[in-house]
Order: sequence, then C-alpha cells, then structure tokens
Amino acid sequence: MWNEIIAEAANDYPDATTDTDLVDTVTTRMVLEPKTLDVLVATNLHADILSDLAAALSRNLNPERAFPSMFKPIHGSTPDIAGKGITNPIAAVWSAAMMLEHLGKADAAARLITAIENVISAGEAMIPDLGGTATTEQVADTICEILVTGGT
Repeated sequence: MWNEIIAEAANDYPDATTDTDLVDTVTTRMVLEPKTLDVLVATNLHADILSDLAAALSRNLNPERAFPSMFKPIHGSTPDIAGKGITNPIAAVWSAAMMLEHLGKADAAARLITAIENVISAGEAMIPDLGGTATTEQVADTICEILVTGGT
C-alpha cells in the first residue's frame, strides 16, 4: 500500500524521480553512496531508523549551510510513553543547544548545556529513566528556572 501511495503521489511531481528500496538497502546507500540520495520518504518506523543512522553519519548537519540542518533527540518522539509525563526532555533541550551552536549562538548554547548539567548534578528534578520521580514538565520547568535565574 505504501509503495502504491508513493507512486500515485509521484504523478503530481513529473520532474522528480523516485525509486523504491527496502530500508536495509537505503542504509547501505547512506553509508556507501550518500550522493545517490536526496529526499527520503518513509514510514514512521523506517524514517526513525534512517534518521538515527543519518545522525550518526553526519550529525544531520549541512556544513555548507546551503540547506537546513536537523536537530532532534536521537530517541525520537517516544510515542510509547506519550502523555504519561515521563519522557526525558533533556535530549530535546540538548538538541536545541546544538542548533543554537550551529547558528552561531554559542553563548545561548552554553547556557542551555550548563542548565542541563546543573539539573543533573543537583539530582532533584530527575526523570524516572535517570532514577528519579520528576515529571517531564518538572524537569523542563527546572531547566527554564535555571535559565531565568542563572542558578542551580
């Protein structure tokens, strides 16, 4: 069904060429022949796998800055625990710090990293995956409070 929908959608873009590969073939192309790929369209599961590999290969950065770079937590969106208030927001904040650094905002990036370090070293607003009982919102609020007050 996926391939049929892609083929149908491709009819709306006659100047674009498309090909269909299995995810394992695409991973090989990403490593050995990355210039053969431009835009990837994939199911959520396969796109998650491919974006993780892309992050490991290139950190999802366009060093020439000719195209946008992508900054996201490597673990993805954690749909299995969505709405439970236990997703660790630190990876998302760290991704924001990497984006700020890439955009030339090193001071702002450093402030975010320092806030993350302060939260972890204080050990008070710890999410369950780090051994605590804090919620996602509590950890995020603590990071924001540190950013606003400059304290721990």
